[in-house]
Amino acid sequence: MSVEYALHGAVAVITFNNPPVNGLGLATRSAAVDGIRRAQQDPQVKAIVLTGAGKVFSGGADIREFNSPKALTEPTLHTLIRTAEESVKPVVAAIHGVCMGGGLELALGCHYRVALPGAQVALPEVKLGLLPGAGGTQRLPRALGLEPALDMIVSGNPVLSEKLPALFDEVFAAGTDLVAAAVAFAESIGDARPLPKVRDRQAGHADAGAFLQAARTQVAAAAGPFPAPLECVETVAAAVTMPFEQGLAFERERFMHLIRTPESRALRHAFFAEREAAKVPGISADTPRRPVERAAVVGAGTMGGGIAMAFAKAGIPVTLVESSTEALDKGMTAIRAHYEGAAAKGKLAPALVAQRMALVAGTVNFADIAAADIVVEAVFEDMDVKEAVFRQLDDVMKPGAILATNTSTLDVDRLAAATGRPQDVIGTHFFSPAHVMKLLEIVRGHATGSDVLATVLALAKRLKKTGVVSGVCDGFIGNRMIEQYVRQAGFLLDEGCTPAQVDGALERFGFAMGPFRMSDLAGNDIGWAIRKRRAAERPDFAYSKTADLLCEIGRFGQKSGAGWYDYRPGDRTPQPSAEVEELITTHSRELGIERRQIGDAEIVERLVYALVNEGARILEEGIALRASDIDMVYLTGYGFPLFRGGPMFHADTVGLPAVLAAIERFAAGRHGDAWQPAPLLARLAAEGKGFNQR
Repeated sequence: MSVEYALHGAVAVITFNNPPVNGLGLATRSAAVDGIRRAQQDPQVKAIVLTGAGKVFSGGADIREFNSPKALTEPTLHTLIRTAEESVKPVVAAIHGVCMGGGLELALGCHYRVALPGAQVALPEVKLGLLPGAGGTQRLPRALGLEPALDMIVSGNPVLSEKLPALFDEVFAAGTDLVAAAVAFAESIGDARPLPKVRDRQAGHADAGAFLQAARTQVAAAAGPFPAPLECVETVAAAVTMPFEQGLAFERERFMHLIRTPESRALRHAFFAEREAAKVPGISADTPRRPVERAAVVGAGTMGGGIAMAFAKAGIPVTLVESSTEALDKGMTAIRAHYEGAAAKGKLAPALVAQRMALVAGTVNFADIAAADIVVEAVFEDMDVKEAVFRQLDDVMKPGAILATNTSTLDVDRLAAATGRPQDVIGTHFFSPAHVMKLLEIVRGHATGSDVLATVLALAKRLKKTGVVSGVCDGFIGNRMIEQYVRQAGFLLDEGCTPAQVDGALERFGFAMGPFRMSDLAGNDIGWAIRKRRAAERPDFAYSKTADLLCEIGRFGQKSGAGWYDYRPGDRTPQPSAEVEELITTHSRELGIERRQIGDAEIVERLVYALVNEGARILEEGIALRASDIDMVYLTGYGFPLFRGGPMFHADTVGLPAVLAAIERFAAGRHGDAWQPAPLLARLAAEGKGFNQR
């Protein structure tokens, strides 16, 4: 039952019981309206309390109902709120835990609001590319005042209940029995009339016009490609400039406009994709998980140090292992410098510097990590080196320890075969900087135990990362696709582009940075090593040679002060390089290619559709479980523009027939062998389907 009804003397208590967040879906709305009407008709009932079961009041509307008939089926959320607001008996919202979105809009429609301290109160719709659509933009300014309400609505960030005295009639002491206190409050109201309604208040401000104009300017500068923040300003402004019902109609009109925008569709896709990524066939809440109380990391370089900091941030003690005291000291010094720098900038409390450093130990002796529950290998990307490390780990680690590799491309099954415990081996591909980047690509080997996979999925959450499961192949999901993207970027250099042109086109499309800036940041020598390996394994696999020529003259990127761009000492701002442009044009001439003008549209299509085509192959092979998992990899690990929803969602938005037509056009030109359409893409295009509909 999604709603429970109980009498506490003369007070009817209606409790939402729709786990996990007491969402206000159709069934819950219907039962709640029925409960309020039942209480209205019972002469013994003098007041009504609305509350939530479990740990939350309500997380709001059921987002899965958006754009579906259920959202418009009576009783709608508007009807539920109006039923509470028009009740002739006082309705009290008793709030704890979480009161967000439609849950807060319902509370604003009640006559009174009481809460426990620590409840998170928010209207977070803007984070889904929307605005509050059930009166939130009209009632919250009337309840709180224009400025604090606008800040909550435009940011979408939660505020603790005790910080909102204007919103609540009473905030009880911590530890209070909420229902008992709310019932007592309801009884204390007695026959006081008229019942207060937020809608009857004024959303005043000393100088509303000037404030709203300043808000428009500030929000426009920060909103980027997203239309929702500015729409939030305009609908909140309506609370000042329009009568309540007219403002409510305006809010509804703007909500319906936003729900159809590609930006909102992309944000909602990402919202659900992140939750879907945690769902892995064969892994359930009942799957055993191994304890992870102590960790170890082999390699104290940039990546290893970042992984160690990720563990420390989660409160997990971690030991760094290095081959020499000098390398270990360098790694530990870098970690301390990072923490002290963050504290100096006010990004980390000074007390946390010592606390975090106390969680990070160092050693040059593998035997010192024998008791760790998980060890992550983060040494140089070379199979022979990594196999040697795994043989050592197999010798020293305790039974049941998880042996994880941070490899970005290499065969996890081969590494597992170097041990006598392949069931304990898994890939944990962190992204640099590992203590910051949200993505954790979890590579399930052929022999990886279900309990190991379940443990690492749970660990990803502890580390506050989005774990996405991949099968074993060269490059897994992310790097296998990015290789095709980078190949096309190289071919574009041969044909007429400069690095800045390619990067500029991708950044205008919305990427955080283009492929050449990204390569300079990661280190051009990493790709060079992969290409050398690829040349031995697949000599027919064609690349532009420009990147190799760049590395041959020592331009490895920011770490060497020169890469695709020049860098001034102490400054990471990329500066176009005359030396690199001459290298590129000379190479084109040696290839006999006549350089041409190439526009942004071709640049973006070639790079993005290269991702899509390879993503389709990955899906067909079962390397990725679902198209949305690929999107999460690219949204959280590769800077794909959030407002476009990821490469596979973007392809669905463009339409797969149009994507296929572009790929077939590229296949007829230079480097056509790199453009053979993936069978899945061709099939879905013919069927009129998208990747997320298959």
